[in-house]
Amino acid sequence: MRPAKPAATLSRRAFAAIMLAAAGAPLLALREGGCEAAAGDAAPRPFKVDIPQATIDRILLRVREAQWPQRLDAGDWRYGADWDYMKSLAQYWVDQFDWRKAEAGLNRYPQFVSRVGDFDIHFYHVRGRGPKPMPLILTHGWPGSVFEFLEAIGPLTDPASFGGPADDAFDVVIPSLPGFGFSSKPKGKPVGAPTTAALWNRLMTEVLGYTRYGAQGGDVGSVVMAQLARQFPEQLVGVHFNGIPLLGPLPPEQERTAEEQAWAKKFSDYIATERDYFNEQQHKPQTIGFPLADSPLGTAAWIVEKLKAWSDSDHEQEPAFSRDQVLANIMIYLVTNSIDTSVWFFRGYIEDQNPAGQGARGTPPGRIAVPTGKVSLPREAPPLDPPQSLIARYYNLVRYTKLPRGGHFAFWEQPLPMVSDVREFFRTLRS
Repeated sequence: MRPAKPAATLSRRAFAAIMLAAAGAPLLALREGGCEAAAGDAAPRPFKVDIPQATIDRILLRVREAQWPQRLDAGDWRYGADWDYMKSLAQYWVDQFDWRKAEAGLNRYPQFVSRVGDFDIHFYHVRGRGPKPMPLILTHGWPGSVFEFLEAIGPLTDPASFGGPADDAFDVVIPSLPGFGFSSKPKGKPVGAPTTAALWNRLMTEVLGYTRYGAQGGDVGSVVMAQLARQFPEQLVGVHFNGIPLLGPLPPEQERTAEEQAWAKKFSDYIATERDYFNEQQHKPQTIGFPLADSPLGTAAWIVEKLKAWSDSDHEQEPAFSRDQVLANIMIYLVTNSIDTSVWFFRGYIEDQNPAGQGARGTPPGRIAVPTGKVSLPREAPPLDPPQSLIARYYNLVRYTKLPRGGHFAFWEQPLPMVSDVREFFRTLRS
């Protein structure tokens, strides 16, 4: 690991941690399979992605030597990951993709690791440039990563440099979920949204010293956001979603509006055709973990099929992302050996208990009182994009926006429109 240089945007505590490191205090060691920190050391310590070349070479060798499945005769994605696309992606991967360039992109902003509870949590912490930046934690989902948010960090932290008012600046915190990327892994038992929400609140309040903060998320991150709002409402200024979990049952059919009824049909159709991955990951995570952990090509296919199906892509073969972006995100799972432990999170919906009681997908029942914003994107998965009327039943919905483009990976696909909506939502909640 290369020690990070102090930056003007670092907190005093983070700067002190760097100075301690320079004076001989233990530095974080990045290891294949994740990262390890000294037990009980909660002070944020600087982190930089620096993967051993042997790890990169091993992954590329496995891609070169992969045994390919037989090709079903279809020029599209009807059978899952498109064979022709995967063949072309694999060729690009071994011949042209530059992990070191992707690594440099990940290292553009200050990163840290802190011991929080039983986990070593990796996170970006970028101070805002404005008169009174608001703390904001952003949570990724599956099969995404912190990579999703990189292009939004600049506009969120330094709005004046991107055509916005300096009063809209945020202190941005972007952690890697437990078992994902550069955070450490659960010890033999899945965790889910309740545990993660508690970790996030401790990170924001105890480690970073914020008394109140905003939160944003989608996909898995949306369930964590709902848990944060339920467990720690006094700490939450507001919570902003792209995908949002419905926290209770639908109204009886005879009481639904036409829009609600149409959405219920889309929901049912989606569950019937697109949720096989979810059921496998939730019910049999150990089984799917074996082939994913063993095969870089298999991991790529498992992830890419979702990037294509869930993104707002007009191209017949390509997802809404460049091949460099696709592979950078995939490689985060591979270089940290975390694809198998990432799917444990889905089992955590069942096993991770909250003392307040369990609701849908690990979220306690009842209406959330924290001010809530929701962005609806046209290619979002129907279960995470209910009509405004249904959201208002279960959340204190104060802002609802429809974007003309975008899908499940909102900040990755539409960073500037998402930044704009986050600014607008929190502008009225700033003290």
